[in-house]
Amino acid sequence: MTQRKNTRRDFLKKSAVTAAAAAPFMALPRPALSQDSANDRLRIGCIGVGGMGRGDANGHSRFGDIVSVCDVDRAQADRCVASGSVNRTNPEIVEDYRKVIDRDDIDVVSVVTPDHWHVKICIEALMAGKHVFCQKPLTLTLEENQLIRNACKKYNDRVFFIGTQQRSDRNKFLRAINMVQQGLLGDIKTITVGINGGPGGGPFAKTDPPSTLNWDAWLGQAPKVDYIPQRCHGNFRWWYEYSGGKFTDWGAHHIDIALWAMSLTGEGQGPTEFDGTDAKHPCPYEGGHATVDNYYNTANDYAVHCKLPTGTTMTVTSRGDNGIMFEGTKGRIFVNRGKIVGQPIEENWDEGKYTEEEQSALYKGKPCEGHKNNFYRCIAEGGLPVSDVYSHVQVMNSCHLCAIAARLGRIVRWDPKAEKIIGDAEAATFFAREQRAGYEIKRV
Repeated sequence: MTQRKNTRRDFLKKSAVTAAAAAPFMALPRPALSQDSANDRLRIGCIGVGGMGRGDANGHSRFGDIVSVCDVDRAQADRCVASGSVNRTNPEIVEDYRKVIDRDDIDVVSVVTPDHWHVKICIEALMAGKHVFCQKPLTLTLEENQLIRNACKKYNDRVFFIGTQQRSDRNKFLRAINMVQQGLLGDIKTITVGINGGPGGGPFAKTDPPSTLNWDAWLGQAPKVDYIPQRCHGNFRWWYEYSGGKFTDWGAHHIDIALWAMSLTGEGQGPTEFDGTDAKHPCPYEGGHATVDNYYNTANDYAVHCKLPTGTTMTVTSRGDNGIMFEGTKGRIFVNRGKIVGQPIEENWDEGKYTEEEQSALYKGKPCEGHKNNFYRCIAEGGLPVSDVYSHVQVMNSCHLCAIAARLGRIVRWDPKAEKIIGDAEAATFFAREQRAGYEIKRV
């Protein structure tokens, strides 16, 4: 796929690809793109335009026109519109995301809000007929995994893409996955997933929110609390009310690679036990909940041991290097964003066994290319993207269960087929969350 500016007419022509031609991956019918006689380029709305959102908006602008920018903090929206290639389209600025997804002329929605808003916005965007690109981690709870999967199955004429960019790294992560799946390392006995530790901090002062920020809208479904600067924007990840700390931050990337390599990202698959006895939080805890509301509260020091159905132990830890270590009966490798190392790599054990054919198979039959290229190719041609919702929610089950085990400081057992926590009523209360009235997630 070239990086020229693709027009809406191009996408409409390419979308005539048949299901047979799209095999062996799932061929998805596409909804008709909205028509605009004055402009046949794809029209894109960006919801959530902080630092990551601004970068994504600039990336999307290669493939279409950014016509609407939404953020509950007007200062962030203004910075986005003034930045890079977004400003050339002079997009409207809105505070309410519904004004983006209700526009009939918008074809694609980019969702880069704090995690606790993702599923609600994404489901409503699918219902409105939009293709969706959502940053990771997609969900906040185990229940949300089921809700978004159900929505994607119902509205399967829309392309839904998750921003787990490591799935597009053929030189490191895809090579590691291929090496494991080809059996070149032998039987995998242990996997170490290093995701770093979260920060400690507090007590933080409660204050008035900035005049540009709608704090109540930012909170959304989360409990109503006083504004603390450290709860918002770049620090929201360190509060379980809005995210899952490092378990869902780096975990969404590295646990994904580990389980994908082990072929455990299909529905009903995944680890069955999560041992959180070796985990600490930066504030007082009781019954899995922080007893204070002005400290970061996600786990910051941990080694959660997960049992895979293959007999492999996967340890998700804050200790040691960031990255994934696969240790098999024949050899071991370590991979992260900066390197892939180990004797099997140095001696090229995968020579002749990691060709374009193997790479394309990992890419669901499509050519390996940039992350957003794959998203827009799928809009044009059909098929599941490399970073699909169905595998992602399986990974997020493990991320959330690591967090639950760490919060309770004990072993939590999981039935991946029934998608239920087994034999622990207290742990099961973390399956879902209460949602503030007026902000409930729609069920389809």
